[in-house]
Amino acid sequence: MYGSIMRVRLKKGQRDAFQKLMEARVHVHAPRGLHSIEMAWEDKDPDRVVAIIHFTDKDSYVENAQAPETDKDYREMLQYMEGEPEWIDLYYTSYSGKPLAGEMSARQ
Repeated sequence: MYGSIMRVRLKKGQRDAFQKLMEARVHVHAPRGLHSIEMAWEDKDPDRVVAIIHFTDKDSYVENAQAPETDKDYREMLQYMEGEPEWIDLYYTSYSGKPLAGEMSARQ
């Protein structure tokens, strides 16, 4: 698996709108090779979001990153952010535990 970790602070009051946008995006435009996206909110800073993005392989990830619709989506996301996000691209090499799908509670 290959993907990214994104970390960014959202503008005040934009958390719910950003989360709805991200959830809708995955259902409307799920790119080839997308495995999953996890979103988390920092405990000490509830306006800072961390997204963990998993693709099945690096080729799918790169193809998605270079797609014009991905750039359009990214520019729309920027309107909710205080600035450019921090991105960390990485290979996922191991996993422990249970999948999150059945364990997630309602929005915090």
